[in-house]
Amino acid sequence: MDQQERFRALHRDTYADLLRFVERRIPADEAEDVVSTVFLTAWRRLADVPADARPWLFAVARRTMANQTRGWLRRQALDVRLNTVDDHVPDDSAGTAQRVDLERAWRTLRAADREVLALVAFDGLTSEQAATVLNCRRSTFAMRLARARKRLQDALDPIAPALAVIKEQQSWTNA
Repeated sequence: MDQQERFRALHRDTYADLLRFVERRIPADEAEDVVSTVFLTAWRRLADVPADARPWLFAVARRTMANQTRGWLRRQALDVRLNTVDDHVPDDSAGTAQRVDLERAWRTLRAADREVLALVAFDGLTSEQAATVLNCRRSTFAMRLARARKRLQDALDPIAPALAVIKEQQSWTNA
């Protein structure tokens, strides 16, 4: 397969996933520019693009967004927006309260925790692929993911951490 055919196949197979990845992190009207820059980089470095190109492209997209963020005078930090699960669910449904709680909990997380969770939950990457995107070892990513999941769980259930502190204080008084 020649370079043009390989690039066309790469673009066809990864464009939609890459665009969704970028749109969750920056305003939609700026996402196309980032994706174009990523594919320009891929064309220039086609020999460096591995067979499993998605993690490589996501990593290039992250660096491109970071560069643009610095260029935009740090006016907006990278943020992952929750996708609307279903536009047809009435506001008075039981699921609305859970989605509101999840969104509140999500926003309490640090950007690094949101990024780790999003790579797995929203982008469907394996731990190994996500580690490639974040430029870390798989074991490091697994540890970050476990901690981010715990923080999200704690944010969803704010009573449990408070009870743990109370129990710890009581154990000192009983000693």
